Amino acid sequence: CAVHSRVQYSTVYNPSEKVMHTVCGCVMKTCKKMGIQTVAVHSEVDSSAVHVKMADEAVCVGPAPTNKSYLNMDAIMDAIRATGAQAVHPGYGFLSENKEFAKRLAAEGVTFIGPDTQAIQAMGDKIESKLIAKAAKVNTIPGFDGVVKTAEEAVKIAQDIGYPVMIKASAGGGGKGMRIAWNDEETREGFRFSSQEAASSFGDDRLLIEKYIDNPRHIEIQVLADKHGNALWLNERECSIQRRNQKVVEEAPSTFLDPVTRQAMGEQAVQLARAVQYSSAGTVEFLVDSKKNFYFLEMNTRLQVEHPITECITGLDLVEQMIRVAKGYQLQHKQQDIPINGWAIETRVYAEDPYKSFGLPSIGWLSQYQEPLNLSNVRVDSGIQEGSDISIYYDPMISKLVTYGATRGEALARMEEALDNYVIRGVTHNIPLLREIITHPRFISGDINTNFLPEVYPEGFKGHQLEEDKRRELVASAVALHITAQLRSQKVLGNLRVSSTPVECNHWELCVELGERRHVADVTKSGNIYTVEVDGNKVEISGEWNLASPLLPLRINGKHRMLQCLSRDISGKIVLQYLGTSFKLRVLSKLAAELNSYMPEKVAEDTSSILRSPMPGTVVAVSVKPGDTVAEGQEICVIEAMKMQNSLTAVKQAKVKSVHCKPGETVGEGDLLIELE
Repeated sequence: CAVHSRVQYSTVYNPSEKVMHTVCGCVMKTCKKMGIQTVAVHSEVDSSAVHVKMADEAVCVGPAPTNKSYLNMDAIMDAIRATGAQAVHPGYGFLSENKEFAKRLAAEGVTFIGPDTQAIQAMGDKIESKLIAKAAKVNTIPGFDGVVKTAEEAVKIAQDIGYPVMIKASAGGGGKGMRIAWNDEETREGFRFSSQEAASSFGDDRLLIEKYIDNPRHIEIQVLADKHGNALWLNERECSIQRRNQKVVEEAPSTFLDPVTRQAMGEQAVQLARAVQYSSAGTVEFLVDSKKNFYFLEMNTRLQVEHPITECITGLDLVEQMIRVAKGYQLQHKQQDIPINGWAIETRVYAEDPYKSFGLPSIGWLSQYQEPLNLSNVRVDSGIQEGSDISIYYDPMISKLVTYGATRGEALARMEEALDNYVIRGVTHNIPLLREIITHPRFISGDINTNFLPEVYPEGFKGHQLEEDKRRELVASAVALHITAQLRSQKVLGNLRVSSTPVECNHWELCVELGERRHVADVTKSGNIYTVEVDGNKVEISGEWNLASPLLPLRINGKHRMLQCLSRDISGKIVLQYLGTSFKLRVLSKLAAELNSYMPEKVAEDTSSILRSPMPGTVVAVSVKPGDTVAEGQEICVIEAMKMQNSLTAVKQAKVKSVHCKPGETVGEGDLLIELE
């Protein structure tokens, strides 16, 4: 329950309808609008979380590990009894699709704001849901409809279906417990990892195998149904931009669907909902191939993380609708009432390092945090604030950043602006990747699929690649900022430090180091305007030059740019966030640059003989011991971080010299794990 909503686009609540007095959960904003008191449950490390502060009451349900707090049904049931909560909204994860939890609530006479247990059970089990979907005449993917018990059985089934195959947890979701296998060896490995992740995340290690559809789109249909047999589809969400089977960027509607395909998918989604007597908000996910054939993937019997973009284009507050349905009211709308008004885009802002496998978890303390809510048509759903800790225990999501416009172009332009205005300090984040995705020509043209990231960045994400004119803009910005800081340091309370100081200088010759290159900059200043000649090309920069602000709104050659100064020091080192990516520069006088060339360079560490942890996490398994000989690519150990298991392998054939970790230990990013000879 770490994410709360700031609902901006929603229907008007009807106060004449009687609803619950007290709700336990994490949908505070809508509950407050409806006059419902709220109770937040939280772990010990989340005692100062945003959802806790928003709630009318808060109850601690255990220590940080999820199995001792947010998955601890006994503690949560005790919290419900102690506070007298009449209903529970389970949020996006944890117990939101757990039929046992829903049953226990029903036994206590507490309303579960979601579907009934029969629907949760039917759709929560991927094997059963596929059989129900087939019976309901919903298109399904070819595959094995039973439970796979052993790795060798998985290999035989995969061979029968034909590679590639998808191995996934029967009780899974959110990309956990999913692996793609292209051969027998990958099937064995995938079976092992998927079953371990499934057991860890869902307490259920059952797996199924189905044909993997190469280069598909991931498009889902939002459904809404009541207890009176009424069911609607609320259009689609395009969720094809993914890494490790987890969504990164979503939009509504999809650029790919025509009205006929949209209606066919919507009607099949409603058929499935009716088949299990579904009542609440839910999502039916489909894979769509290049010929617009679509196949049922799974049904999520909960509110999706990306639900705000549906709210934006339909005007419906889905949390409010869930509460109304749970109380027994009929839906207020008919299918013909559901519009597509404008376009909405959501980017998932994560505490992740996008330069490592498109995003490995980062932890830390948010020393500075500022959401771009000063912009119109921007919505931020977040569960953190300045001073929050991002820990290894939970999903690394910082927020859902949503922008809305009359057209897709408007929504994309506003998203670009919002990402540039988003201030996050203290943790590594994925804004560089998000900004590159939404400005990439393939994304802008709508030419996307679930393999977008590896196709566009086959060598991994490297940040924004500067064209020469952008490089000059960045160099000129660093020079202007450096001079502004120098001029300010000469003054105290607006007066010159020494009264005999000559008239302020307005011409400088500097050198700027950026990457492997050095640039000569000739600078003149007139008022707030700097004219910087970089390698013979003039760049004109003006701005407010507020050095205390994290944001630097500049005009560069007449065009508005929003930069962020992440750090600077007296040696001339400056780190600027420009076009989403952080760049390290160094501004030096001509003499300092000349002398700097004599400084010895630090020798880089030889990483071929050592293995360091690429992320903070817990050691799950160590597969080697001192004296063992390992082959290139052989698994050495497994690190679990934020509910995902990561296999670390040897980069060369060598003998193991020493092992510095053991299963169960917590390791930090960069910690030494294994040494090779």
